[in-house]
Amino acid sequence: MAFRAFYALPVENFSTSGGQHTNAVYGFLSMFANILADEKPTHVAVAFDIGRKTFRTERFPEYKAQRESAPEEFKGQVPIIQDVLGDLAIVTLTKENYEADDILATLTTQAQDDYEVIIVTGDRDYLQLVNDSVTVLYPTRGVSTLTRFTPEEVEKKYGLTPAQYPDFAALRGDPSDNLPNIPGVGEKTATKWIVQYGDLQSLIEHAEEIKGKVGDSFRERIEQVQLNRELTQMVRDLELPVGPAELELKPADVNAVANAFDDLEFGVNLRERVLAAVPHDGALIEEEDVADEVAELTVDQAPLDEWLKEREGQGLALYVVGTGVPAGGDAQAVGIVDKQRQAVTRELGDLSPAEDAALKAWIESDAPKYVHSAKATWHMLRGRGMTLSGIAHDTAIAAYLLRPGQRTYDLADVYQRHLQRQLAPVSEQMSLLDEDTTVVDSAAAIMELAAKLTTELRDIDSYELYADLELPLVTILAEMEENGIAVDVDVLQNQQKEFAEKVAAAEERARQLVDEPSLNLSSPKQLSVVLFDKLDLPKTKKTKTGYSTAAKEIEALAAKNPHPFLDELLAHREYQKMKSTLEGLIKSVGEDGRIHTTFNQTVTSTGRLSSTDPNLQNIPVRTEAGRRIRSAFTVGEGYECLLTADYSQIEMRVMAHLSEDPGLIEAYKEGEDLHNFVGSRVFDVPIDEVTPELRRRVKAMSYGLVYGLSAYGLSNQLGIPAGEAKQIMENYFQRFGGVKRYLDKVVEQARRDGYTSTIFGRRRYLPELNSDNRVARENAERAALNAPIQGTAADIIKVAMIRVDHALSTTTLAGKPLASRVLLQVHDELVVEVAPGELEQVRTIVEEEMDRAITLSVPLEVSAGTGKNWDEAAH
Repeated sequence: MAFRAFYALPVENFSTSGGQHTNAVYGFLSMFANILADEKPTHVAVAFDIGRKTFRTERFPEYKAQRESAPEEFKGQVPIIQDVLGDLAIVTLTKENYEADDILATLTTQAQDDYEVIIVTGDRDYLQLVNDSVTVLYPTRGVSTLTRFTPEEVEKKYGLTPAQYPDFAALRGDPSDNLPNIPGVGEKTATKWIVQYGDLQSLIEHAEEIKGKVGDSFRERIEQVQLNRELTQMVRDLELPVGPAELELKPADVNAVANAFDDLEFGVNLRERVLAAVPHDGALIEEEDVADEVAELTVDQAPLDEWLKEREGQGLALYVVGTGVPAGGDAQAVGIVDKQRQAVTRELGDLSPAEDAALKAWIESDAPKYVHSAKATWHMLRGRGMTLSGIAHDTAIAAYLLRPGQRTYDLADVYQRHLQRQLAPVSEQMSLLDEDTTVVDSAAAIMELAAKLTTELRDIDSYELYADLELPLVTILAEMEENGIAVDVDVLQNQQKEFAEKVAAAEERARQLVDEPSLNLSSPKQLSVVLFDKLDLPKTKKTKTGYSTAAKEIEALAAKNPHPFLDELLAHREYQKMKSTLEGLIKSVGEDGRIHTTFNQTVTSTGRLSSTDPNLQNIPVRTEAGRRIRSAFTVGEGYECLLTADYSQIEMRVMAHLSEDPGLIEAYKEGEDLHNFVGSRVFDVPIDEVTPELRRRVKAMSYGLVYGLSAYGLSNQLGIPAGEAKQIMENYFQRFGGVKRYLDKVVEQARRDGYTSTIFGRRRYLPELNSDNRVARENAERAALNAPIQGTAADIIKVAMIRVDHALSTTTLAGKPLASRVLLQVHDELVVEVAPGELEQVRTIVEEEMDRAITLSVPLEVSAGTGKNWDEAAH
């Protein structure tokens, strides 16, 4: 079932940030949760095969010998499944020299007189066990649709009783187990013979009666058929350490399950489904322990203004219920808790004028506030005309710095992850009755977490990164999101129309090339038929449903086997992507004519900001289409122009600094063009003789190293033989030995420590570096090369944002504060909307503050440009 789950879910969509593949684990646990929920069993066991050598391979060495070894991506996932089942208190069984089939057959035989037995399997041999108290659930589509085989269903499907099924299987042979068939004897003949003679033994006794060639074939192979029958027969009397009575479901270890799901970076949905399907005590720590650790929470009924006045200047935890979207936030209710666990909660619609004024004054004061997801809270309160100030803690960001790469940092998850306690979910349509304490419970959880996470951050020397870099950024990003950026919708709509036409035209040309008038290029099934049957192109990677038509596979296919149909297919996909990007942008334009994206601080494991609703990071940077999209982002009314500024080659400069390579440092200090300089050293030619092609090669090499590129990867990227790529790499490392030493050292250090670190102390944990699974280990090694460089570059741009924001907000012109403002941060670039008459001053501020963000052993280089739209302002 784990193997089926592996093929049912795309492996590339399921892996931890360190590179451990998890699709089989996810699919298996999901299916397991469904079965437990649907069947509600009282007793459960899961059996695993232990290896290829069994008594069957001793009897018949060819048994299952044709099976390829499991894919690398699958290996290493089975022990994880076994560990999670252990946390769920599910009995798992293996037995040397036997298969999982024999274990389940033994348990079934022992249990069938006292229990109703259900076997879930993808192996039809189990049908021999079916009887009035034993049912087989067999997956017929992926792992989601299960067929229920009762004795009646087996007879209906095969025309045989369950007891006759192994006789039929022995005659038919089984290609999946490498059991030979009898030439000329298919399923129909095998069924006919067994029905006629009752069983295999009687058939053999009457072998002489069978006429024709099939009779000769059968008689020649009687010994093989008898061996097939012996191998197909499951062992029903193994000695096992447990019997059916000891398989009763026991309470799961909720904390261990939660920790395992965090390590696997699974979302909360699957965890809740799995825990809902098994017994567990729900309480995560004993009641008396809670009493010792945390004072009782008391909800005060005093007026809010009086309550806040009594606690003036104290640090208070704040939890707000509402909608936290940019330029559309709304707050319905608040819960506030002090350090003594005295709480107050209010629906905002019920506040008296005095309470309303007091709440607004407190929200906007510098009094320390502890919140969770402060940026969303900022938007909620802004919707009520209040501007959140004094953010002293954001427990979501603290949790992110401690465990980057998690799927979710919801309050309930963080509370569970760091304090092993469960929080009741807050209902969106809540009515804040006296007995409803969910809002204050959440505020109290934030108060507890603020103390715990602060200690944990100090323990790993990351508190300064949190307090001085990430927290100040919250308000800056909230204001950027609130401001949004003006957009010319006509430009986007015209482009969207053009790309819709290009999509249709490319599909039409592709159809004509293969004479398939109704071909749908978005259908993997139809594509597969055209590519591999009709055009007879070399097969790509095999998947459960056929051969892969994924982008990476088709690009590789086109590179090695040029064909006009592939050109049209790739063009169609590119146009389709652009069309979708444009549709997303058009849909995102607000009533004010501006796009308000959301910047995420807790999504990437390297520390880079990401952007959603819409994602502005996926607008292509260097293509003509990307530039045209950018031209639709314009300066807003009342402003003079947009100014863009970015760092030139920031990652390569960080690499030069971290590796201390004298060659790279010299290039930057001399102000040489880096790629020409490196090209002249690697290819041993004067700088002015470095051709564009040599420059392209060395540039791919330099940037590739930052991402753990191999010689094979470089040869693919440049379309050159692997040997040539290897030679370029060797020359590079010969001339720039510091880079080679640094890259080797960083992986070894991370292997010892279990994490990498940026210059600013941002950690990325990579336990997979010590994995036995080669694929996971190599992925983690690439991540270890990349994280310190990309993470440091991300930290530098964040420092620059804080410095630029501070300078813009504290500088005056003719006695008035500057009105210019930062609107976007995309990749390494800032986009600023410049107010009339402020350009010169703003340009100086942006360039100087970005330059002062950090002092490296090589100079930073900031480029800036201005224009009426984002494209025009490029530099």
